Amino acid sequence: MSKLEELQKKIKSFANPAKALILQRFFKTGKGQYGEGDVFLGIVVPIQREISKRFVDLTLVDLQKLIKSKIHEERMITLFILIKKYSKAKEELEKQKYFDFYLKNTKYINNWDLVDLSAPNIVGDYLIDKSRKVLYELVKSKSLWERRIAVLATFTFVRNKDFKDALKIAQILLDDKHDLIHKAVGWMLREIGKRDIAILEDFLQDKHKTMPRTMLRYAIEKMEEKKRKAYLVR
Repeated sequence: MSKLEELQKKIKSFANPAKALILQRFFKTGKGQYGEGDVFLGIVVPIQREISKRFVDLTLVDLQKLIKSKIHEERMITLFILIKKYSKAKEELEKQKYFDFYLKNTKYINNWDLVDLSAPNIVGDYLIDKSRKVLYELVKSKSLWERRIAVLATFTFVRNKDFKDALKIAQILLDDKHDLIHKAVGWMLREIGKRDIAILEDFLQDKHKTMPRTMLRYAIEKMEEKKRKAYLVR
């Protein structure tokens, strides 16, 4: 049995059909929904993390096979392993290899939990001291998930009090039609506000009246009630 087959067997041994039904609904896997066709085994994230720790030595060839899986948990575990490999890499060329692998496989990073787990830890981290041009390509993508990757990658910059790209990308996505983008952008704006409220308020000053309601609610969530209410009056 190969290492990959061993991993897949281990994953399936933790399947929980009752939990899987709950997750299928939670992650909107029905026809026409954003997660249409995604298959869940019902394995909770802490168990997935533990499984991934035992298979960090999987090759990128194996990970390429695993990330194409129809099973959500197999794609998630691929990303846990990739993040671990990336974080352990000491050479820049090795980090680039994992970054390139990630960007080559964005079509399989196709639900919000997969994006939110991985984009800051790989894309954001890799670009921390580099050109962010690729984010502006992703943010114009027709793919909801590539646009969300662009947003979530900026979380790494925001944590380092570098707000420029998060604000630029927020501006680009003000007219986006998808609720999951509204939430992601609002989340990044909120994180900026937690570090510098003046910058957030400056951004909101001429935009709060027209930006998507969900985006605004997320952005102002940590403000005092009186100020929140004032922003919500249009």
